[in-house]
Amino acid sequence: MSDRRDGVPTTVTSIPLVDPHAPKADPSIGDLVKDATTQVSTLVRAEVELAKAEITRDVKKGLTGSVYFILALVVLFYSTFFLFFFLAELLDTWLWRWVAFLIVFALMLVVTGVFALLGYLKVRRIRGPQQTIESVKETREALTPGHDKEKALTSRNGEGPGAQTDPSGW
Repeated sequence: MSDRRDGVPTTVTSIPLVDPHAPKADPSIGDLVKDATTQVSTLVRAEVELAKAEITRDVKKGLTGSVYFILALVVLFYSTFFLFFFLAELLDTWLWRWVAFLIVFALMLVVTGVFALLGYLKVRRIRGPQQTIESVKETREALTPGHDKEKALTSRNGEGPGAQTDPSGW
């Protein structure tokens, strides 16, 4: 209440006549380095967020693939018992009993293998954070001094630095 008298403030806030966030007309080297550091920091944070998003997506795909493995085990454990027992008894009419049950066991292994293969094919499609790797490569190239000259040499004669690329993307 010390800055108010009769409901009227005793101090008046001023309105700046200049935009405090506007860039300076002639920035110093320190200001430029500070701006570059801030921008690189922002870029690194964005790369980390992109990597998190891609890894989360791949984990979800992995969980979806593991559901197929679980379904394979459930089907193998519960519903096949009656079918395969019936088949063994049916084969018992033409073969020895132990041979009939051995054939049914082999058939159960084949069904299990098919479901496991389906789960493997689903999990195999998981890729690493491809967009993040590509973005980091582009950033690394952009921050490398003389990267424009290197590309010009490569495109002119098809040889030189950068002609051999690592297939892993790193």
